[in-house]
Parts: sequence; C-alpha cells; structure tokens
Amino acid sequence: MPLTVSPRPPRAVRPRAVVGPAVAAALLLTGCGADVASDSAKSEKTTVKRCGEPVPYTVPERAVAYEGGSADKLFSLGLTDHVHGYVMPPANPPVSESPWAAEYKKVKMLSDDLLNKELVVDAKSDFVVAGWNSGFSDQRGITPEILDKLKIQSFMHTESCYNYPKYPERADPFDALYTDLERLGRIFRVEDKADEVVSDLKRRAGAVRKQAPKGDPVPVFLYDSGTDRPFTAGNQVPPNDIIKTAGGRNVFDGLDERWTQVNWESVAEAEPEVVIILDYGDQPAKKKIEFLKKSAHTRELPAVKRNNFFILDYNEGISGPRNIDGLEKFGKYLRELKR
Repeated sequence: MPLTVSPRPPRAVRPRAVVGPAVAAALLLTGCGADVASDSAKSEKTTVKRCGEPVPYTVPERAVAYEGGSADKLFSLGLTDHVHGYVMPPANPPVSESPWAAEYKKVKMLSDDLLNKELVVDAKSDFVVAGWNSGFSDQRGITPEILDKLKIQSFMHTESCYNYPKYPERADPFDALYTDLERLGRIFRVEDKADEVVSDLKRRAGAVRKQAPKGDPVPVFLYDSGTDRPFTAGNQVPPNDIIKTAGGRNVFDGLDERWTQVNWESVAEAEPEVVIILDYGDQPAKKKIEFLKKSAHTRELPAVKRNNFFILDYNEGISGPRNIDGLEKFGKYLRELKR
C-alpha cells in the first residue's frame, strides 16, 4: 500500500518508565502552587491564542483536562486548585505512575471514556484542555466552537493545531509544548511560574542535545500500533523531536503529519536500527515486540534482529512535560547503543 497520511484516529488509548531524576525534577517544580491572579484580576480578560485564533480568557476555576498531557501541563504550573477534574481513557497509564500523582488525587476523575460535551456541561466546567482530533472532535460533537456557544472556555495543544480548521498553527513539537505552558501561564496569570517551568525543560533538553552521539544519526522507527498497516509518528508529534534531539533520525520525519499510517514495505526500506515502542494500556509493548519478531514484514529488520527496542510511555509520547522525561531516557539509550 502506498504511504497514507491521515490524522491518528481518536480512540481510548496509548515502557512504563522507571522513576528517575526527571520525575524528581518535575516534583520539585510543583512543590508549591503558583501565585494565581487576585480576585479582581480574575474577571478581566486576557487575549491568548488558541491555535491561530486570538481568544479572550478569564481565569478558569473549574478546568477539565483530557488525558495526561493536558493535566500534566496544568499541574506542572501549580494550578491544581483550578482543576475540577480529568477524563482519562483506560488505555492511558495509571495516574499513580505520574510525577504529579499527588495532584491527581486532589481532583476528580470524571470519566474513563472519551471526552464529550455532556460530561463537560455536567461538570459545570469553565475551561477544557485537550487536543484537536483527540479530545476535541467534530464527529463527537465537542469542539472549541461548540463550547464557545455554551460560554465554556477551551484550549488546544499547539502540537495538535497543525490541521485545525480555519485557524491552523504549526510549530516544532517541543516548541509547541513550551508555547502551551507559556500560554496557559498567561491565561491563569502565572507567567513567572510558566517561565520557570519552560526554562527548566529547555535546559534539560539542551543537556541531552549536547550529549548526543556523534556521526550519522541512528535511523529509528516508532511503532504505535497496527498489524496490516502500522501507525507511526510523522514530524508533527513529540517523538520526532525526542528522536532528533537525542541523536537519532525518525525514518518518517519526511511525513508532514502527526500520527499517521504507513505501509510495512516503507518500514523495511528504511532499515531502522532502533524501534521505539509506544506503550499504552490496551496494547502493551510486550505484545507489540512479539508481533514484530514474528511478522514476515519486520523480523529481518536490523533493529528487530538485534533486539534494539526502546519503550516509550504513552504520556512521554503525547504533548506534555513528560516529553522531556522520555527524551532523557532515550538519549541515554542511544549513548549506550552499540552499532
């Protein structure tokens, strides 16, 4: 089958990583809550971009976050008191594994299903954070435009704005992460905290970049899912920046897409030396590795023959502060890889 470029279909999805220095750093960043605006300032509106659209915001008091990336961004900024709850499909790794596990305990789990308008309305939410074509969806009847009409504020991950109708916005995935934190900082009037968090993430990413192995970048294939046709990462999602910053090369970095479907012939032609397995609840990494070792399409790949598998946690692969945790782990893996 020829290469296809389609958005990753929305579904209730996504190695579980060992807790290390990155987690400790994240916890340190959230040790104390941010100083949110005074009551008098909360009713004032601040205009911040939602993808390419300038939107006026008041300070939210009952935020709803869809999936770990959204919640992590809010928790990393010390905004727990402004989060009413979260929606977490069961395929997501348990929140107990998050660096912000203590913050998750302080808010409500509203659903283990996909995001929907009724849930948001029932929660009396005044702010929803999600991605386009994942949390927000025309097909499921919950979009920023629909919520605007209900006077419910919303915010979309910049990384997902690539194909947002009317107001597309494009940024490299890590830059999109930093942009989100800065924009959320403005919405909640915690700009100083946002600057602190972003500066630390950039510092950590820069340290990995400096330590990247010299020479030709290692060709890397990210395997999300799929047997007949694999889903993988184009150049518009965080794993592309994780691979590039650590010293590798995403074999599908030429695809100007987010999560997309390809064919096994193109994977074989790329001869990846490393396969990153995106690990999530309903499709654990172990089963994916077993498939790759047995499939006639992949068992002769250099990475598979050498058992060069790196497991990336779901919340390290979708847009959120844990992208940098995944980067640090993958950077270490590449530095120790024997070629």
